[in-house]
This record gives sequence, structure tokens and C-alpha cells, in this order.
Amino acid sequence: MLDPINARTNGFLFSVSPYNVQSEDLLTASAGGDISFSWDNKWFSQTTRHADKWIAEMAIPFKTLRYEAGKTIWGVNFIRADLKNNEYSTWTKVPRNLQFYDFGHTGALIWDAPPPPPGTNISVIPYITGGLSSNQEDGLKTEGEFNQGFDAKVALSSKLNLDITVNPDFSQVEVDRQVTNLTRFNIFFPERRTFFIENADLFTSYGYPASNPFYSRRIGLDKEGNRIPIYAGLRLTGNLDKKTRLGIMNMQTGRKGEFDAQNYTAVSMTRTVLKRSLIKGYYFGREAFMSEEKKKDNPLDRYGRNAGLELVYTSNKGDVQSWYGLHKSWKHGISTDDHFMYIGGQYSDRKLTAMINLESMGTNYYADMGFVQRIENYDAQLDTTIRMGYKGILALTSFTMFPKKGSLTSHNINFNNYIVWNPNGTLNENTFEIIYLFDFRNTSQLRFGGNNQVVHLLYATAFTDYDPLPKGNYHFGNYHANYQSDQRKKFIFNAGIRFGTFYNGNINQYIAGIRFRTQPWGNFGVDFEQNDLKFPDPYGKASLFLIAPRIEINFSNSIFWTTFIQYNTQNDNININSRFQWRYKPMSDLFVVYTDNYFSEPFLKNRNRALVFKLNYWLNL
Repeated sequence: MLDPINARTNGFLFSVSPYNVQSEDLLTASAGGDISFSWDNKWFSQTTRHADKWIAEMAIPFKTLRYEAGKTIWGVNFIRADLKNNEYSTWTKVPRNLQFYDFGHTGALIWDAPPPPPGTNISVIPYITGGLSSNQEDGLKTEGEFNQGFDAKVALSSKLNLDITVNPDFSQVEVDRQVTNLTRFNIFFPERRTFFIENADLFTSYGYPASNPFYSRRIGLDKEGNRIPIYAGLRLTGNLDKKTRLGIMNMQTGRKGEFDAQNYTAVSMTRTVLKRSLIKGYYFGREAFMSEEKKKDNPLDRYGRNAGLELVYTSNKGDVQSWYGLHKSWKHGISTDDHFMYIGGQYSDRKLTAMINLESMGTNYYADMGFVQRIENYDAQLDTTIRMGYKGILALTSFTMFPKKGSLTSHNINFNNYIVWNPNGTLNENTFEIIYLFDFRNTSQLRFGGNNQVVHLLYATAFTDYDPLPKGNYHFGNYHANYQSDQRKKFIFNAGIRFGTFYNGNINQYIAGIRFRTQPWGNFGVDFEQNDLKFPDPYGKASLFLIAPRIEINFSNSIFWTTFIQYNTQNDNININSRFQWRYKPMSDLFVVYTDNYFSEPFLKNRNRALVFKLNYWLNL
């Protein structure tokens, strides 16, 4: 871990395995402590394996980093992941209640002389793509396609980086992992496109996952989720000084069908106060290029603008956090009930974690560049969507015990309660859940629990192909258990069950998965889920089936092949995604990707398919 600015809030992570497989990432205090390995850059490593040890040597070019010229003290830490013994070791002491990669607890790397000035650092990554595609579902013939574009990375200073993309192509990105949706709301799918993932925390760290004003998957997709061409974009990110981070992004998309060209702008600034606390502010804006006639017919599609301010306090030890956020949206003709606010706090030590969050969402709060899960309610009876704000309170408590002897490393009990009220103060939903979790020294895990739920359903909701459930009051609950085996073995499996009542009916859920790993070249697995729903007449029953085999073969640490198959009866889709990758030079790749989709009913009737290749080359200027 390296923190060249020595701000103790963000920095670089470089990781290597015994077989010299590299991973790297940008980490920040505001990213929620997650490692995604989404950042890519050039560095070098070599490993040797011996009977009683393995040795790694890393060479990280100064051009790969951003640092302040003349500075002789950097933050640094070293981490050893001993998965065989289920143990993580760190060079500096990191409190048990924090992640082992917390930048607030780095040591000091002291240079005997200042590192050389960063100098010019420009990288250009041109690409070409080509392929064939057919769409039988829409009656389109097979056609060929050829495309080209480029990305560029320009270091404007030792701390600021400019990313440019022209006619970007994301054909090599793996398809989404399908899920069975048993909620009344849309499901959040993570971003997978590299351009939007790098430094994403500057824009995505506002709000929380279920209510976030920035969701980059809105860019380059229409309202039905179809791809829209992106003409060009730029992103400026980095540090203005030791305590201030800046992010600016602008993307221009083209017109496709009835969906107009759009321009997206995102500006975000984060300022460190005290030692580890933050003040954050943003502006996000979407502007449509519409005719005057369409502006009159669809006034809400003209533009969508959001701005907000957040305060995040973190104690020096990291055990106390509190937060406050105020967000506002602007839409043509709307000036009331357009705010989103929340306030909360958390205490966490080695044994106890307690968190509470209060939120208030206005009915007219729009997030054209964001994701707000609960605000849109689908009425299955009228086949329409109704917007409705809400107020909520989320309370989480977890108590962890650490046995000194025996097979357990820890076990903890969690109490979770989420209550939602309608704008008029009436109850919308109350969910209470208890989970008990056992972590074993051999890395296996056992969890079980139950929940009790009260839902005052305001709109008819359908979970089957029969009549939708009518609006009204529902009180139900169910129990669940899940076991995950030793993650260090060649064969890994998990199994789970859930049963009980579900609205005015019953649910039986079965989950299973198995993995076979033959190091260092192969991973093979399959995941299975079945949900049996049974409601009284005339609401029917349904058996929702999802199975997903996956094959990963590494011919070397530069040639990879992955095939992912998904059979999902809820979405009436069978998907095949097969991807070959050859990293013929550092950060330079050849991809060949085959994608095929079929209806699950009638079985194996083709919907669409495509075969594409993509070649890119990393060029340092």
C-alpha cells in the first residue's frame, strides 16, 4: 500500500500472488472500504516458489503513481494474506474493527532524497473492434460491424489526471449476473465498464446503495436498458492539495431511435477536515437535445439536475462515525417536495457495532444520473408506475465474540430493523431480522436467521403469471440458513434454504453452489437457485429457476478464457457469454467475445447473438 500524498485518506494498492498474478486498485476513505481491483496500470513483478516460502519482487514506475515533487515522506504498509491459515498480517498495527487496508494506519516511507519529478506522463490506448450480430427477436438480419476509438490518460500535474475517451467500446465487458427478484422494486446492478469504475468513489460515494444520486449505468443506456452510442467523454480526477480531491466528468451520447442525444456532467469535491473527516459536495446534470415539440410533450425529459452536500465525521481511531446529507433535484415545472435528506451515526469496536440512519425522500426528488430504489412503485393491476416519497429509519446492531480456543474464530449476532412510512405518516413497511453468523478457523461459515415483515401494500403486485396480489395489509415471516465450506479446498460448496410465509402465501427457497479449483489454471463452478411460491386462488403459484455454470481457464498469466451460462425462468432467458483474452503486452489485450441469448420458453428459440473481437494497445508517450 502506498500513500504518496501522505494524507491518510487514499492511495494505491498493489497485490501479487505466488504465481505472479497481479492486481491493483485505488482506495479511498470514502469508498466504503471496498477493494474492487478496477484500476489498471503498468507495473512489474516476479515471484519464485520454494518448499518453505515464496518470494515476490515488485517494480512500480514513478509514472504509474501521482505524488508531490520534493516530498520525502510517503505513507506505506505491507500486507500478507496467508489464506492457508486464514490469517492476515500487516506491517503496522491496524485495529481489529477496521479493514486491514485502512490508510489511517500506515507507516512512514522516508526517502533519503526526494523522488525524481514525475515529468511528462501521457498514455494513449487505441482500439479496433469488429464482428457479426443478429437479432431475431426484433426481426433484424445478421450484419457486420467495424469500429475504432481510443482512450488517453494525461497527467496534468503530479496530482491531477485527465482521462479522455473517444467512441468508447465496452464489448469485452462481462454480462451481468442475473438474479431472482422477489422485491417490489428495481435491482441494483454494479458498473462493469472500466472508464466509469476508475476513481468512481469521487462520484458514487454520496447517499447509500439504495438511494444514490450518481449511478453511471444511466450513461449510455436508454430507459429500457438498451445501449446508446457514447461519442466522447473526459474525466479529471486527483488532488488539488493534501486535503482536497476533485472530480469532473462530462459525457456526450448520441441519438438512437426515439431516445435523444444527451450530455452528462458530474462535478464533485471532497475536503478533509480535522484528521479523517470529510466535507463533500457535488453537481450532477443531464441535458437532452430535444425538439421544441418534444419538450412540450415530455417536459420532464428536458433535463435533470442534482446538487448536494454531505458531512462525514470519523474519529481518529475510526470507531465513531456520523454523517449528514442534503440533496436537491431540479426538473422543469417542479419546485416542491424535491429534496432527499438523511442523518446517521455508527459506533464500532472489536466486539460491538451499532448504526442508525434516518432518511426522508421527497416524491418529486428525481435522480436522472442516479439510482433511487423505493421511489417508483409499479401497479400491476393498472400497468403503470406511481412515484411516492417516503421516510425511513434503519437500525443495525451487531455483537461479535472471539473464542480463545476451539474451531471458531468468531461468532456474532445481528439485529436489523428497517421501518418505512408514507408521506402522510402511515406505515408502509416494517422489517425486523435476526442473523447469527459463525466463522470457523478453516474459513467455513454458517449463518441462520429469521425475519418478520409487515407490508401495507398500496398497489397491486405480481409475483406469478396469475392475478396480482391486491393492495392491503400483509404480515409474514420466514427463516433461512446457509453453509459455506472451507474456501481453501479444491472443492468448495455452499447450500442454503429459506422457508415460511410470503405475503398471503408461502415460499420455499433452495440455493446451492459448487466450485472446483485446480491451481493455478482452472476454476469450474455452478450456482443454482429455486424459489417456489404458492399463493391462494386466484393468485396462483410459480417456480422460479436460475442456474449459472461458469468455466475459467488460465492457459498462462497472460491468456485467459471464461465462459458463463445463465438459465433464468423469471426473465425467460438463457444467456451464453464466452470471452477469450490475450494480454500480449502489459495493459495491451486482444479479446474475442461470443454472446448468445435464447428464450427459456419455448426452449432454445434464439433471441440474439453476437461474435466480436477487440484489440487495444497501451502506448506511453
